[in-house]
Amino acid sequence: MPEVIFNGPEGRLEGRYHHSEMKNAPVAVVLHPHPLYGGTMNNKIVYRIYQSFVNNGFSVLRFNFRGVGRSLGKFDDGIGELSDAATALDWIQHQNPDASTCWIGGFSFGAWIAMQLLMRRPEIEGFVSVAPPASNYDFSFLSPCPASGLIAQGTADDIVKEEDVAKLAEKVSSQKYAQVEYKVFDGADHYFRTALDELGDTMTAYITERMESFEESRRLRPDRKRRQLPRD
Repeated sequence: MPEVIFNGPEGRLEGRYHHSEMKNAPVAVVLHPHPLYGGTMNNKIVYRIYQSFVNNGFSVLRFNFRGVGRSLGKFDDGIGELSDAATALDWIQHQNPDASTCWIGGFSFGAWIAMQLLMRRPEIEGFVSVAPPASNYDFSFLSPCPASGLIAQGTADDIVKEEDVAKLAEKVSSQKYAQVEYKVFDGADHYFRTALDELGDTMTAYITERMESFEESRRLRPDRKRRQLPRD
């Protein structure tokens, strides 16, 4: 997985990129947890999300938000980090102009940023959200959520309450455009220390199933167009 450096809104951003050898491979960007609490692109869960996409033939980028590692800038309360994520998505799309589809993934703070990006970029057709911080951040912007995805949460998380994430998953699932698979990991803490392998297997299996369905849809409807929804 080669190191990449690309230009961000506040200077260079450091990333790790896997380029798929598949023709028209799908693409994904994976976002890391809170920069002020040690979050980096090398976080174990971020890597598991990244690897789940690699296992399914995606070209995948994970990167450090501004001010983390070798990325320039400083923490910007989520506003600048959302701009960083949009720039990362632009970069991977430029590398893969014929990508069949586009996904986003994130852990904790990264999941919050990922879901905001999802609302602004209608080409994103799937998501993987691990421990989205529904207890700490406002997710009311998901109205409606324009894509389907997986939400994973541990029952022993002392940072994000499972019941708050369950309410979020239920809210998104009840909307017209989204189907959410909500997976609860019994006894797992915020960092899934006792369930990393299970989490990885669950994410890989979910993406596999979704991509098989996506390819079947394309085969039956070759003229299929992506749903266009307002970005705001």
